[in-house]
Amino acid sequence: MIDKLKAYCSRFVPLNDKELDLIDEYFEIRVIKKKDFLLQDGKVCDFIGFLAEGTIRHFHVKDGNEKTCDISFENSWITDFQSFTNNTPCIMNFQAMEEATVFVIQKDKLHNIYRECSKYETFGRLMAEQVAQRATEIAMSLSSEKPEERFQKLLKNQPDLFQKVPQKYIANFLGISPESLSRIQRRIHNKQKS
Repeated sequence: MIDKLKAYCSRFVPLNDKELDLIDEYFEIRVIKKKDFLLQDGKVCDFIGFLAEGTIRHFHVKDGNEKTCDISFENSWITDFQSFTNNTPCIMNFQAMEEATVFVIQKDKLHNIYRECSKYETFGRLMAEQVAQRATEIAMSLSSEKPEERFQKLLKNQPDLFQKVPQKYIANFLGISPESLSRIQRRIHNKQKS
């Protein structure tokens, strides 16, 4: 399984075998059972994780209601950068929607791997840029696309979405009610039939 992380890293930064072996030294594996948490609000996020398998929902609670901010799938990075950077309690929760395998590097170990091999600093910057780009895409989508457009884009990028994530969380992520999502699905289905 660690080979998946090594292959992913090598796609972005050329690493020799000795440099790749640092992944074994600095990352730890965590298996998160369905509905369990990788991170809960009120705790300091002191790690960055690579989601090797599974699906994780990012949400916060406002006025007693869960607000889904993102859904991470395989081969994506997970952290709460605000908490990680400022060493403050987070407001985010990361919950597994199915059993998930995450490779985690703690903040102190991240700094150590940067010192030991500067290529990982380059990789860290690229990873942070990907996370920031994802946040920007979500913000742009919510502000400029209709719910049906957001749904179709999500379905195109993650065709097995409904097998992994309950519909109520998908609707919440899209900023609509489950009933509105059902109407959108019916409209799309009817268009495809005609």
